[in-house]
Amino acid sequence: MLPARFVLDQKHKQSDEVGSRASWNTPRSDSRTVMSYGMRMALSFALTSFMTVLVLVCVVTVVWGGAFSDYTRANVVEIAQITAQKIAAVYEESGGWFTGDLASIAESNLVSDDIGMQVVDAAGIVVYDDTWPAASLAAEIKREQEREAAEQAQAAAQNQASAQGDASAADASAANAQQVSANAGSSSEKPHSLVSTAPTDQEGAVSEPVVTSDGVKIGTVRLWVLGSDALLTKADTAFREKTFNAMGLASFIAIAIALLIGFFVSSMLTNPIRRITSTAKQIRDGDLSARTNMRGDDEIDQLGETFDEMATSLEKDLKHERRLTSDVAHELRTPLMAMLATVEAMQDGVLPTDDEHLETVASETRRLSRLVQQMLDLSRMENRTAPMNLRPVDISNLVRNVVDAQHPLFHERDLHLRFADETAGKQVTIEVDSDMITQAVINIMSNAMRYTPEDGWVVVTVRADRRHVMISVSDTGIGIAKEDLSRIFGRFWRADASRAREAGGLGVGLAVTKQIVERHHGFISVESELGKGTTFTIHLPREHTGDSASTTMVD
Repeated sequence: MLPARFVLDQKHKQSDEVGSRASWNTPRSDSRTVMSYGMRMALSFALTSFMTVLVLVCVVTVVWGGAFSDYTRANVVEIAQITAQKIAAVYEESGGWFTGDLASIAESNLVSDDIGMQVVDAAGIVVYDDTWPAASLAAEIKREQEREAAEQAQAAAQNQASAQGDASAADASAANAQQVSANAGSSSEKPHSLVSTAPTDQEGAVSEPVVTSDGVKIGTVRLWVLGSDALLTKADTAFREKTFNAMGLASFIAIAIALLIGFFVSSMLTNPIRRITSTAKQIRDGDLSARTNMRGDDEIDQLGETFDEMATSLEKDLKHERRLTSDVAHELRTPLMAMLATVEAMQDGVLPTDDEHLETVASETRRLSRLVQQMLDLSRMENRTAPMNLRPVDISNLVRNVVDAQHPLFHERDLHLRFADETAGKQVTIEVDSDMITQAVINIMSNAMRYTPEDGWVVVTVRADRRHVMISVSDTGIGIAKEDLSRIFGRFWRADASRAREAGGLGVGLAVTKQIVERHHGFISVESELGKGTTFTIHLPREHTGDSASTTMVD
């Protein structure tokens, strides 16, 4: 079978091989070619802005475009109505259709240059059309002028005959005028061969009837926009183009602004994240003192604060682990060296093999056994593998029995031990593991016994409120420094290690107690003053509320 390999300073993982071969690599280089989070956020802002503008353009094109077409058509309709009224007035004034009059109306300010006009009489004959060629239109106007001249000559002849009273001359002149008029009329009544190219559909042109003042329809006028099927004049087309150009420019500006805002917002979000990442890399590389130093009320600042708290806790744990290694080695070495020296001395005949020296070996063996057992208990508590036997227990009676059992040990050290029941008759029966609670109370009492001088007092009190049952252990010992209160529940932590060893402490009891109380969903509060004493209070809930995290309070 092939052994596992540890590969150092390798940038990429090796491919899996058949068999039991395995590989591992140290952390990869931080150089990456993927798009950054800030760039992705900026592009997201820009894409959002682009989609918004695209929707806006589509809506404007459909809604505003239709409304604009209706508006331009209404303008042409209004022009057609005014033109029809003008044509009717000219018709009544001149007494007929005259191409010159219609041409003057088409060329007036009433109808713009890019609007075409067609006039059809009541019989459906086109009498004027802007699409006719200019030469044909000029010939038509010339024929009308000749007919007008003939009518004027006839009128002049009649006036002259009336003045001279010569009937025969008048008749001759009238006949001559009638002949000229007939010739002119015959020439004007000849059907022309002009072809109209005006639009015939309703969408491309606007038609309005030409009605005289007495309500007689004499024809129809049709208007359309030259070169356009949507009745858009040059001014309307220019306005529409400028509008769409302005919309395009506004869209470009909006996208650019969204891109800038995206960069700005992303930088605001990523800068603290980069700081957290940089701090994490420093901690990964061994600098446990690195901190983000972020403070604030928003989520990212809270993340930075939590990260700093985690880093502080990690630094403490690593320091405690280093101290743990040293303490365990010392704790194991001291009894082992004592046992080894005693056994070797007895083997060499220096010391007799009697009960006294055998008791020395047995005492050190018990100390080793106690140390191993407490380490095993702590490990089980931390891993939550120790089984719990929950049952209703009267806490007052339980603590009273513990105090009675510990009284001889305190008496041997010249210490005063007292139990105080302050429940005032309240019910203090709750579901607990009696063995675990007994161990927790004994651990705190033992701690008080070690650090309380002779003739000192240790008072164990039980009291209760609506939510908790409290077990307090107060002593008149040396007290705990304020800066050490948050660390007293750490594994193998001791404020004065050499003094603790002399007192027989292992530095594990409070850590085990903390785990026991947390398994019961409670917490421990500590109040202490140097030179005056310390009070540990275990708070046990009357009802279990699930595996919620417990905390340790210090004052």
